[in-house]
Amino acid sequence: MKNLQIALALKQLYQMRANGYKYTNIKMPDGNKSLLNLAGSLESLCEQAKQCHLCELSKSRSKVLFGEGDSNADILFVGNAPNASDDATGKIFSGRAGEMLENMITKVLGISKNSVYYTNIVKCYPSQNRAILPIEADTCISYLHKQIENIKPKIVVTLGDEAYKYLTNSDIEISKIHGTPLKHNGYIIVPTFDLSFLLKNPSYKKDAFEDLIKIKSLLK
Repeated sequence: MKNLQIALALKQLYQMRANGYKYTNIKMPDGNKSLLNLAGSLESLCEQAKQCHLCELSKSRSKVLFGEGDSNADILFVGNAPNASDDATGKIFSGRAGEMLENMITKVLGISKNSVYYTNIVKCYPSQNRAILPIEADTCISYLHKQIENIKPKIVVTLGDEAYKYLTNSDIEISKIHGTPLKHNGYIIVPTFDLSFLLKNPSYKKDAFEDLIKIKSLLK
């Protein structure tokens, strides 16, 4: 959260400088209070995210990829960041990754893709598919927390190391924790592998399949 405090303070400084200020005393945000005045409903929150310019990702994005799916879903999938295809089409988890996710949901979990919700840690595409920076994740994570608060899923499935790390503040590798349910803030997190990783390393699909079987059992 410290990085988000710095980002918000810098934004205030830049705004004041643009208005002609040369010197100013600013009040740092209270770390015990909400750092963003976030909207209540998912619809309002989405509109607020579309106007967000708190980090560098807002400069290179074409669209804000907030989230898609059932607002009352029992399962919420969290990836790391939108990819180039997502940014071009305006659809989260598009292309081959999206096809794989749909197969996971419909063929393994045995439920409709429309019955889940899916989003990412950050809502904007990092140019050239670069890794997101900690300050970008820290800035955007408040939107994800509010999404979870609204949807109230039973299970949150994190896709890859970074999605798990930024949601739980844990650096443990997915290879060591995948498929292990973790109680977290009133819901269960089940980490599994990043979709693009599975496309490049198909030998891990068996492990991901076993993770999904565990997730299916938790829904019963």
